Amino acid sequence: MRRAISATGHVLITVGLLLLLFVAYQLWGTGVWEARAQDALEEDFRAAQREFAERTPDDPVVGPGQPASSTTTTLAPLPPLVPGEVMGAIRIPKIGVERYVVEGVGREDLKKGPGHYPGTPLPGQVGNAAIAGHRTTYGAPFFDLDRLEPGDEIFASTVRGEYRYEVYQKLVVAPTDVWVVDNTPDAQLTLTTCNPKYSARERLVVKARLVPDASDAPVEVPPSSVPAERPGLDSLAEGLDGARQSLGPAYGWGALATLVGLVWWWCFRRWRHPLTWVAGVVPFLAVLFVFYVYLERVLPAGY
Repeated sequence: MRRAISATGHVLITVGLLLLLFVAYQLWGTGVWEARAQDALEEDFRAAQREFAERTPDDPVVGPGQPASSTTTTLAPLPPLVPGEVMGAIRIPKIGVERYVVEGVGREDLKKGPGHYPGTPLPGQVGNAAIAGHRTTYGAPFFDLDRLEPGDEIFASTVRGEYRYEVYQKLVVAPTDVWVVDNTPDAQLTLTTCNPKYSARERLVVKARLVPDASDAPVEVPPSSVPAERPGLDSLAEGLDGARQSLGPAYGWGALATLVGLVWWWCFRRWRHPLTWVAGVVPFLAVLFVFYVYLERVLPAGY
């Protein structure tokens, strides 16, 4: 009986430690990944700003939403939007957010920072510019988004400059309520993230309007360039949901981590020496890390 109780206690302690390590990976390990990605995005954005400053209105138009025949603006054309690469930046003073924004809202995109919904206008353009971001992992840029209230300021930037928006609405919707990112006749900004915290069951949405007197003049986008609805969009930022295709690898690496851990335990029981412990902990942690990577992909990104 004592042996059984002792063994059960050791198993529970081990499981508890593994869970703590996974929580640490979720909250801080993914944050390290996001921080490194943000550093790279900052360099790319600064380079894009310098390149844009050298452009003239006569340069060939290469950016989406800016057809060569458009005469709505004489500003220099925007650079092309590439999925996963920097689109601009966002700053929310009330909750201390300062992040560079990538193009796209896929899982890999949102690991780098907030992501711009493809097909929506850019900040500073007339229409509904939409941005999604993580709530609890990968730096959790939108962790305190629920603290925003009507009247609070949001600053969004592109290579053309910075634009000030003022919050006018906050709501919680289902992930399928894609109407919140539909286009608008005026310049607006929509932010979306998971809700409640540590869950992807719903989406928290914050909507804001451009403050013209505190921003550069909004750029008109030809109606044909931005659809009134988001065709093909079934869910708000599907990158915030779990990747079920990673379930198989998670099981496989979990089983391998268990096997390596048992071999390590058996060797240490047989040869109680510090070198035995060190020789076992390195491969175990390496396999455990890969298991955590796949497990994190399976869980909702807002977890």
